This record gives sequence, C-alpha cells and structure tokens, in this order.
Amino acid sequence: MAGYRKLGRPSDQRRAMLRSLVTNFLKHGRMETTEARAKETRSIAEKMITLGKKGDLHSRRQVLSYVTEEAVVQKLFSEVAPKYEGRNGGYTRMYKAGPRRGDGAEVVILELV
Repeated sequence: MAGYRKLGRPSDQRRAMLRSLVTNFLKHGRMETTEARAKETRSIAEKMITLGKKGDLHSRRQVLSYVTEEAVVQKLFSEVAPKYEGRNGGYTRMYKAGPRRGDGAEVVILELV
C-alpha cells in the first residue's frame, strides 16, 4: 500500500497539482477543496511551515524547490512561520463543508490556525 493518495492522476500531474495547491494555500491561508486533496495538501503545507520556522538558507532553498512563487516563500518565512514559533505542528484546521453539488464529493475548508 502506498503512503500517499494517488488522487486519480499520473505521478507528474499529481505532483504539479499538489505544488499548485500548496502554493495557493500558503498564499491565501485558506482554501476549499475535496477532502482527499485537502489531507495531502495539509501534510505538505505543514512540512513547509516547519521548514519556514527553521529560517536558514537550506530550508529556504528546500521550500523554493517545491513552492512555485518566490513571493509566497518570502511571505512564509517573514509572516506565516514566525506566527507558529511556539507551536509544534498542527498549523492547519479542516472543516467539512458538505457534499459538492456536481458529483457528491466531500468538500472541506482548509485553513491556517
């Protein structure tokens, strides 16, 4: 069994989608998406915030290799990460928003605590 969700996509498309989701989540601090995508996004976003808390050059480069916008990386290191300095994980919160009208997929709202 794989240690991640495949989300019905080939690996290159899945990676591109998750990079985009994580970048937009860190940019806006909130997003509405399906439960499976939100759980994967949350996992990666929390790792990015933890790297942001370290604040050294190596961590910045690791985040830059994943997040697609430099402005978002700047925001992560200057605004988002310092907010969670005294917190060991658990930077995000998920609310169920009910089923999606078109296909009945469970929709959640993912946000920074």
